[in-house]
Amino acid sequence: MTAPLTLSEGGSLYDRIGPDALAALVRRFYARVARDPDLAPIFPPDLTLTAEKQYAFLTGFLGGPPLYHERYGHPRLRARHLPHEITPTRARAWLACMNAALRETPEIGEAEARELYAALARVAAHMVNTPEPGREDQPGVG
Repeated sequence: MTAPLTLSEGGSLYDRIGPDALAALVRRFYARVARDPDLAPIFPPDLTLTAEKQYAFLTGFLGGPPLYHERYGHPRLRARHLPHEITPTRARAWLACMNAALRETPEIGEAEARELYAALARVAAHMVNTPEPGREDQPGVG
């Protein structure tokens, strides 16, 4: 789940979005996460480092420089998130925050936003590590 997205006409998704728009997206996303009742409890009160790590990860994931690898090593996304209860509800909330942040970031074109959202939906589904409380037959994120 950490391999960068493939190139298309116009370059990588990172090339098409650009670092400034990606930074704006991450800021808007974490402003929403901080207010989300399902997500805020599993995040630290100060989201500065979390946002920096997300920006570094997304940069490499989208085909830009491997900032996360250089600063923190291999992302090991699922392993790093195992201490946190990632339920289907939380995965959907995470995606809803991202979708809203994408809509609030006009610097990211509609086609690029759709492509990024689709890739992140796969990541969110992969991150689920805990069933809903009281449900062993949990449905997926979709």
